[in-house]
Amino acid sequence: MSVVTIVWSMIAGACCTLAAAHLPVWWRNRESGASLAFAMAAVCTAGLAFCELAMLHAQTPAAYAVVLRWAHLPVTLLLLALAAFTYLYLGAGRPWLALSGIGLRLLSTPFNFMNGENLNYRHITGLSSTRFLGDPVAIPLGEPNPWMLISQLGVLLLVVFVADATATAWRRGEREMTLAVGLSISFFLLAGVIQSILVFWVGVNSPITISLFALALIGVMGHAMSLDLAHAKQMVLELREREQEAALTADAANLGIWTRDIARDVIWASDKWRELFDFTRSEKLNTERVLQRIHPDDREAFERRVTHAAVDRPDYHAEYRLVLPSGRLRWIASQGRVELDARRRPVRTRGVSIDITSRKHAEQEMLRLQQEIAHVGRVSVMGQLASALAHEINQPLGAILRNAEAAALFMQDPSPDLAEISAIVEDIRKDDQRAGAVIDRMRALLRHQEVEMVPVDVGQMLGDVATLLRPDAAARHVKFSLDVPEGLTAVRGDRVQLQQVLLNLVLNGMDALEGVAGEEARVSVTARRETADTVEISVRDTGRGVPADQLERIFEPFFSTKSKGIGMGLSISRSIIETHRGRLWAENNADGGATFRCTLPIAADGDTIRARR
Repeated sequence: MSVVTIVWSMIAGACCTLAAAHLPVWWRNRESGASLAFAMAAVCTAGLAFCELAMLHAQTPAAYAVVLRWAHLPVTLLLLALAAFTYLYLGAGRPWLALSGIGLRLLSTPFNFMNGENLNYRHITGLSSTRFLGDPVAIPLGEPNPWMLISQLGVLLLVVFVADATATAWRRGEREMTLAVGLSISFFLLAGVIQSILVFWVGVNSPITISLFALALIGVMGHAMSLDLAHAKQMVLELREREQEAALTADAANLGIWTRDIARDVIWASDKWRELFDFTRSEKLNTERVLQRIHPDDREAFERRVTHAAVDRPDYHAEYRLVLPSGRLRWIASQGRVELDARRRPVRTRGVSIDITSRKHAEQEMLRLQQEIAHVGRVSVMGQLASALAHEINQPLGAILRNAEAAALFMQDPSPDLAEISAIVEDIRKDDQRAGAVIDRMRALLRHQEVEMVPVDVGQMLGDVATLLRPDAAARHVKFSLDVPEGLTAVRGDRVQLQQVLLNLVLNGMDALEGVAGEEARVSVTARRETADTVEISVRDTGRGVPADQLERIFEPFFSTKSKGIGMGLSISRSIIETHRGRLWAENNADGGATFRCTLPIAADGDTIRARR
């Protein structure tokens, strides 16, 4: 076997081996386009090597012409693969330059089969023989085909494209392999063009050995890809070490880690996460199985939050209850992030989960204590109003007694006036309703009940507060006024708690009027739409105001500006308003007195939330 046959066979075999090694890399990771381009370039080089071997051993001009014609196919595909590899590996280059070069090459391809014997020669008149690597090889003699210039111009454009991409990558600071890959591709492409010009146009007595230049290219590209694979392996090892560190940290923090492949609906979860959700290590997880663990009352809200994150915002936070197989409830807080592909489609979700059962129990206990304190506050308020309310109830009760006595006298008449008796009974009914309304309002404020966050009519709520306060205001000789526009938007809150806040604020305003005489003693309550999302309620008095350095301190527990105050009313009021996601603050009036303002969120249709107190 000749040396030429051995060398060119080795070229083809080495290229096929490299292609076989890198094709699986692309198959496992379809985003690794450079691996596919490299494998394609290696296969085309192997095909070109077999064609050149056939030409070197050709016995007749016709046989040489046929092989040379078909050799243009692997050459064209090789150029396409080199352009793709350059663009993908260097991440740079002007696509229009590459497309122009490949376009010219494809434009010249039909002339390879239609004009003359092939793209290089119109006619091959004969073959000469020379020795190459110690073996005799064939060299064509004939008339060059002018259409070959189009193909060579396309290759020169590709050289410019590779050089431009190399310069761009160099400016980005990627200099380790940029010169090795970019300049090597440019050099060997240019060397191949120069050899073809010398052989086909100048007539230099030399065999066609483009596959040698291509092999050098494949060697440089393969070296670069091997370094990338080694670097990737090192990164995998480092990543594995980081994962172990992250897992140790997550376990120390009692965090469960999970990842969900959205397309396949497959969930990977750490051992800690499986422990939190009471899944075994071997159980296969998907969305449906996880949803079955979530409490039915929390399931819809959880799905809605995750869907919203996939469509709108990539991050989300959720707190929900799990119903474990044993029947035990567990509170979980999850923080997740949705990863999107290049087309902004959700492909993966990652997140962490933590057991917050203890925290929830503590919050519920704190809420219970807070509500107990609020209830004590309401009892205290009703104690302040007891005298005035007793007078308010005594009036209808006295009227009922007098009307009943009058009716008894009328009934002693042998012919009683039934119309008059009917009028007396109607008065008794109205007085009874009046007394009953006062008692009902008192009971609503005093009794323990479930806190219900629902739409509350501001005008009606303030009207009930005014009914309870007017007797006390009259006893103190305070002018009390209420200003609520018709059609004011309802707020979201608990009616009894909001009434408690308003009672506290108005009573504080009346207390501040001590020493203010006559018409100057006034307390006014106003409600207005502040923003698109909130309503503001203000309580204004004409008293002595609040010292400037105490405007914030008056909301602290056990701090009071009154000699007999215990300092809990305003603290409880601010706590209630903040629980309602509102704000409560105080400010002094320019003309004297102080104004307490609170904002409350407007109610959304169908928005109802319940909590125990």
